[in-house]
Amino acid sequence: MARTIKIDPITRLEGHGKIEIFLDDDGGVKDCYFQIPELRGFERFVVGRPIEELPRIVTRICGVCPASHHLAAAQAVDGCFDNECPPLAHKLREMYYQAHYIHSHIAHFYALAAPDFVCGPDADPAERNILGVVAKVGIEIGGRVIRARAMAQEIQQIIGGRFTHLVWCLPGGVSKGLKPEELEKIRPMVDELYDFTLFSVQLFRDVILGNPGYVDLILNGPYTLDVHNMGLVDANNAPNFYRGTVRVVDFEGEEICRYSPREYHQFVAEHVEPWTYLKFPYLKQRGWKGFVEGKDSSLYCATPLARLNVADRMATPKAQEAYEEMFSTLGQKPCRALLAQHWARLVEMVQNAEALRGFCADPEITGARYRVVPQKITGEGVGIVEAMRGTLTHHYTCDEKGICTSANLIVGTTNNNAPIQMVTKKVAQTFIKPGVEPTEGILNRIEMAFRAFDPCYSCATHSLPGQMPLEARIYRGGEVWRVLKKNC
Repeated sequence: MARTIKIDPITRLEGHGKIEIFLDDDGGVKDCYFQIPELRGFERFVVGRPIEELPRIVTRICGVCPASHHLAAAQAVDGCFDNECPPLAHKLREMYYQAHYIHSHIAHFYALAAPDFVCGPDADPAERNILGVVAKVGIEIGGRVIRARAMAQEIQQIIGGRFTHLVWCLPGGVSKGLKPEELEKIRPMVDELYDFTLFSVQLFRDVILGNPGYVDLILNGPYTLDVHNMGLVDANNAPNFYRGTVRVVDFEGEEICRYSPREYHQFVAEHVEPWTYLKFPYLKQRGWKGFVEGKDSSLYCATPLARLNVADRMATPKAQEAYEEMFSTLGQKPCRALLAQHWARLVEMVQNAEALRGFCADPEITGARYRVVPQKITGEGVGIVEAMRGTLTHHYTCDEKGICTSANLIVGTTNNNAPIQMVTKKVAQTFIKPGVEPTEGILNRIEMAFRAFDPCYSCATHSLPGQMPLEARIYRGGEVWRVLKKNC
């Protein structure tokens, strides 16, 4: 008799999601649906607001990556005012963003991903969490992690006035600059963060690469997809998180396309399915071909690993060393092993810390010309940044009075919706076997599939509640056979 497994709520993500797994009469996985029951809303209720308010409003989409929305919105609003923005403002915004990246990547790697590897995917759920990680690695390392994340947030607060829900960016620049005495306070913290990022890479070598079982799971497990890769790059095809050109390469490394922010609508479209509120972006020129892998697929990943797959090099020397080591160890570039996302985050953190050092050494960073007052309204702007969870697009239009007339957002997690759906199904089919009762460890391995993407469904579907439960249901014979719920 057929049955269904339901994992609800899924855990260690932002937002609300559930997985429904349909089994056939023999007990094998017939189908799997990753559902998001939250409703998109921000694109509608910003209409009618003064366009300059949008960077302040959209930070409320998410408390985990508010700076991503703030800066993408700031770029889009700059476009609505003829892109009048001094170079120093862009430097300050980018400096802020490097610190934001570090604090977010620390949170995901140590609190959300590490429990699966440090504690083990089969560990008791009561121990498979950040406290379990601290128990394994020691209080000293745990304290160092907390201190590093706090410093990254303090740097943000010094530069932008806040580390969450910014009100800093304005049309034509930012509301405050960086004082020399503030820079002197930041410098030692940046040096300590630089050391911490190198420490984190070494910890990954010791704990994860030092475990042959984990290496085998990363390289040979079911956590792979033959879909394409998207990311922002600079003129040298190195990752650029704040400004750049969007580049897409296929899973064999061949460039498919590249485009500027204002051209995004020519290259990306969104497909809708009736069983989820979250859309499925795809490469527009190829057309929607369904949830399929392969050379002709129109689907892509926009993740830390995808960003490094798209890049030809890193932008800083130590990050370049880490990048070369990663791909040399993985044995392939582009890399299809989705669990390598966690390693890619650490490589990015090294570049973030080195970039912060570069800004601290910039003699212009404490300058006074951090804003100009725009002189005209041009009515349309597009901002694209690399959110920690993928390429983030904000597109706004306004009337001659500067009132918002439309807004479109394609969020990092939305870009990854189809790959998450596909790999979740693949992993479920691998680990749920006919005649074998699925254990908590098996269900956690299914969660590891989407957790590799560090998904943020509060962002992707623009949820208002701000909760993040997950539910998984298993169906057999058309009836709910088992329900698993987690609330966090």
